[in-house]
Amino acid sequence: QVQLVESGGGSVQAGGSLRLSCAASTYIKCMAWFRQSPGKEREGVAVFYGGTLVHYADSVKGRFTISLDNSNNTLYLQMDSLKPEDTAIYYCAAASVNWDSCYGAVADNRALNYWGQGTRVTVSS
Repeated sequence: QVQLVESGGGSVQAGGSLRLSCAASTYIKCMAWFRQSPGKEREGVAVFYGGTLVHYADSVKGRFTISLDNSNNTLYLQMDSLKPEDTAIYYCAAASVNWDSCYGAVADNRALNYWGQGTRVTVSS
């Protein structure tokens, strides 16, 4: 069992920045960020795989950056140029899967095995 604990959510004005953190209890090869806005389906935002591979949803490409601190198994999501439509609960997720499946978490919005409790991000206009 892998425990994931997110932090870093909050309220910000459009154009601002936030950094989300996800502390994992152990190293796991595929880690990702998902989000769910009110009244919408959950969507994959970004994945980080094996220390090197990343993939972003088109809606956040160029504005969000996913990274991993291997020293403490903490996944980050740096969110810049935030828009009101980025308002959502952001979830960290992880799984011991191959790259194709990890990539699919964003490309096909596939669920992963382990989930954090979520952290709320609110962007006001």
